[in-house]
Amino acid sequence: MKGLAGKTALITGASSGIGQAIAVRLAQEGCNVAINYPSKPEDAKQTEAIAVQKAGEAGQTITTFLVQGDVSKEEDVLRNVNSVIEKFGGFDILINNAGIQSDYPSHELPTEKFDQVIGVNLRGAFLCARESIKHFLSQSRSGVVINVSSVHEIIPRPMYLSYSLSKGGMGNLTKTLALEYANRGVRVNAIAPGATVTPINESWTTDPEQKAIVESHIPMARPGFPEEMAASAAFLASEEAAYITGQTLFIDGGLTLYADFRETWSA
Repeated sequence: MKGLAGKTALITGASSGIGQAIAVRLAQEGCNVAINYPSKPEDAKQTEAIAVQKAGEAGQTITTFLVQGDVSKEEDVLRNVNSVIEKFGGFDILINNAGIQSDYPSHELPTEKFDQVIGVNLRGAFLCARESIKHFLSQSRSGVVINVSSVHEIIPRPMYLSYSLSKGGMGNLTKTLALEYANRGVRVNAIAPGATVTPINESWTTDPEQKAIVESHIPMARPGFPEEMAASAAFLASEEAAYITGQTLFIDGGLTLYADFRETWSA
């Protein structure tokens, strides 16, 4: 895609799932990739190996960099961002992908679990965006922030209160930052995946019966795949999306289209 070759991207939570797919796709487009991971270097190294392989197959020469850190911790975010700047001399794209979830009846949700999810999903996105935008502005360079949200940015999800709140907040984070920095060369957008085949969704992706139930609620009758999310992220990061900011792109097979209304059941 136009304008990605030679750029540098920092991708949080890039050791698996959608984050891994985005790192690989950006590498294929010629981006250097800084791969953030929370705790398992072997997973990050796998992402790195795939990214280098796919970039080579696409005729691209890239540089990769592994950065360990918990995005909910300010000191880790500062260290990660500064390490990437030191390694590459700067960076151009932030992908806020790191995310976790926990399921509890809302009246039984432990405060520590609530704080943990909000800490990674929303506080982490804020901290990474703040430090990245600070860097973009200090270097008088244009920059791109892409937040990985969810259909639950707008669809309530009982039993997953903290997750739904974090993604709803991410939607407003996206719009607020986009408006604040639109005239300073920084674009901020989000992608909102629907039901996607990733490790975080193994409870239904590995169970044929549960998978069939999930698919029955999706108008396109299938889940999405990380590579489809990555393609949209690459587009939004590219110059082909140069006039787009403050938007959330829902990639969900029609899940947010109120599928129950496919058939008339009310006047």
